[in-house]
Amino acid sequence: MTVLYEDNHLIAVNKSSSEIVQGDKTGDEPLSETIKKYIKEKYNKPGDVYLGVTHRLDRPVSGVVLFARTSKALTRLNEMFKTQQVKKTYWAIVKNKPANPEGRLEHYLVRNEKQNKSYAHDKIVPNAKKAALKYKLIGQSDTFFLLEIELETGRHHQIRCQLAKMGCPIKGDLKYGFPRSNPNGGISLHALSVEFIHPVSKELIRITAPVPEDEKLWEVMTESMLPLHGSPIQSKA
Repeated sequence: MTVLYEDNHLIAVNKSSSEIVQGDKTGDEPLSETIKKYIKEKYNKPGDVYLGVTHRLDRPVSGVVLFARTSKALTRLNEMFKTQQVKKTYWAIVKNKPANPEGRLEHYLVRNEKQNKSYAHDKIVPNAKKAALKYKLIGQSDTFFLLEIELETGRHHQIRCQLAKMGCPIKGDLKYGFPRSNPNGGISLHALSVEFIHPVSKELIRITAPVPEDEKLWEVMTESMLPLHGSPIQSKA
C-alpha cells in the first residue's frame, strides 16, 4: 500500500491489482482495514479508527482509491461522487485499435449478479442503467494500444464492459473477452487520477497514482505516449 495523499479529512492510496477495497467472501484483509491500522499506528490513536469508503475499484484493477477520515468528509464526498463532481481518469491497455481515435460511448448496462458480470446494450432494456464514458487513444506499441478514459457514470464493471462492447477488451480481462490472463492475475486497467474540490478546505485537489511497476508493458506504453500526450504521472497535487 502506497499513500498518495493524506490530511485530516482524506487519505488516498495506490491500490495494487491483488488488493480488495472492502471485505468480501475471500476473507482477505481489505485496504480499508490496512489503512485503519496505518492511521492508528502513525497517530497513536486509541480505540477504533474512523474510515469511510467513498468509491471502489474492482479487485483486478490498480490505481487511486480515496477514503474519508471524518464523517463530514464522507457525507460530502458521497454526494460529490453521486452528482459527478469528482473527475475520474483511467488508463487501459487494449489489444485492438478502436475504430475512432477518440469518442464517447453510451450504453445501457444490465448486471448479472450470479455471474458478477455486466452486459452492454445499445438501447434501453429492462433493469438497465445508462452508462457513459469518453475515451482517447494516447499511445501504442507494436501490439497494444493505450486508451485514456474519463468516466461520466459509475456502473458495475463499466469500463471493462463498454470497451469490450466496442471490440477492445482490456488486456488480461478474461471475463470480458481477452484470451489470456496477466501473470499477476490483474487486468491492465489503472485508475490514474481523481480531481475534485476538497470537501472541507474547498481547494482543488488532483491525486495521481503511478502505473504498476510489476508489469513492464505499462512502462513501454507510457513511453510510447510521451510525444503525443505528455506524462501526467506524479504522486499528488
